[in-house]
Amino acid sequence: MLVVAADSPYKTLADVVAVAKAKPDALNYASSGSGTVAHLAAEQFQKVAGVRFTHVPYKGAAQGVTDLIGGQIQMYMSSVPTLIGHIRNGKMRALAVTSLKRTDDLPNVPTVAESGYKGFEAVTWFGIAGPATMPKDAVAKLNAAFNKALDTPEVQHKLGAQGADVASGTPEKFTELIRSETTRWAPLVKSSSARVD
Repeated sequence: MLVVAADSPYKTLADVVAVAKAKPDALNYASSGSGTVAHLAAEQFQKVAGVRFTHVPYKGAAQGVTDLIGGQIQMYMSSVPTLIGHIRNGKMRALAVTSLKRTDDLPNVPTVAESGYKGFEAVTWFGIAGPATMPKDAVAKLNAAFNKALDTPEVQHKLGAQGADVASGTPEKFTELIRSETTRWAPLVKSSSARVD
């Protein structure tokens, strides 16, 4: 999601776009590093919105949070779990989430797609992988155990409270997700010159 400090003059994503169109590169945004999903999401947004921001990559989230609240940077693009506590305590204002649907824990925050950029989606996801040589029966057993844990109310509640959507599935479905995401993001990685620090 894209956030600003609570005292920022920007109330909506449209406010940010208007300033960025009038003054290219004048607005800066932080991410937790070059080549991260947050960085690529901001790069993707700049392309679809026809604007340019200045990227300020940090080595992790903590210093970027401090600098946004302290006024050293103007915007921060990061994952919902990283920022939700600061939104709840009134230190930050969320302008938009980059998922296709609103997050249950921040139902009043619009999606980028709802804000005029139809189909826009950029999400952080996590999964569990093992060596390619892992026996199929071990993969099946571990997959069943992880799915069982993910389906418990305790895990659903804990992850949901952090703004995460929980999705169980098959090894084949996860393999396809990895392939499709690699194909989807590769051109943007190349065009943005993003690299892992």
